[in-house]
Amino acid sequence: MKKLSIIITSFIVSLSAMAQSPFGFGPQIIKLWENGNPEKEYVARPTEFQKKMLPEGYMEAKLEVYKAQKPNGLCILECPGGGYTMLSDSHEGRQMSSWFNALGITYCVLEYRMPFGFSNVPLHDAEQAMKVIRSHAAEWGIEKVGVMGCSAGGHLASTLATHYTSAETRPDFQILMYPVITMDRTFTHMGSFENLFGSNPTQAQIDEYSNEKHVTENTPPALLILSADDNVVDPKNSIEYYYALRKAGVSASLHIYPVGGHGYGNLDFFPYKREWTGEVEQWLRNVVGGK
Repeated sequence: MKKLSIIITSFIVSLSAMAQSPFGFGPQIIKLWENGNPEKEYVARPTEFQKKMLPEGYMEAKLEVYKAQKPNGLCILECPGGGYTMLSDSHEGRQMSSWFNALGITYCVLEYRMPFGFSNVPLHDAEQAMKVIRSHAAEWGIEKVGVMGCSAGGHLASTLATHYTSAETRPDFQILMYPVITMDRTFTHMGSFENLFGSNPTQAQIDEYSNEKHVTENTPPALLILSADDNVVDPKNSIEYYYALRKAGVSASLHIYPVGGHGYGNLDFFPYKREWTGEVEQWLRNVVGGK
């Protein structure tokens, strides 16, 4: 029995190692900041809740790469939600990998660091992830890289889409599911607000991360998906962003389903799952393109 236990334990360890290898059956895991976090002032101050909910790795940024076997030229960088206090990286992250891979899309889940009041930290991680992906573009068969985000991850995705600092970090498209967009106290998600800024942010900080105010003609095309009965993130977030995109002449598509609430991601209980996944596939095909 002891020998059998050792064999089983060794097998599990081997599977775990393969899951972090580009040659195994799991994703390739890439640490984004091998030489340490780039911000000298950044300090992770997890609450007791976060210590229970967050694996230790969430305090450093990582990229989970699910490479398509038959790439069609597209890649999606997924930013899971979690109110900037945790990552809902299962149903709003890795559970979508097989779907996108089947479409020929390389799919990357971003395990971004929690801001702990340092509002620029998640954006730094997202930009670094874009650089890493594009550095492997030829190897992975990638021609276009888009960003996708759910809830607070939608805020990070739209921040990347409106605050990118170079052509290398600019997404080619954005897919936002029930996203937080604004930091305007009148209709933001206050949990995301407090975790992003900490206490007493200035009005300039609030305006800087109210992404509906930073849309330009160079903002990438957007697809927004949400439910009218979302009582966690006000649908006004998506609607204001949609109007800003249209005003700037940016291609935008907005789908609001009558019911479904918030936080459904890839879960089957959402009554319009077939519709939203179909809309994503059609939009990627008709608007974004690919091979």
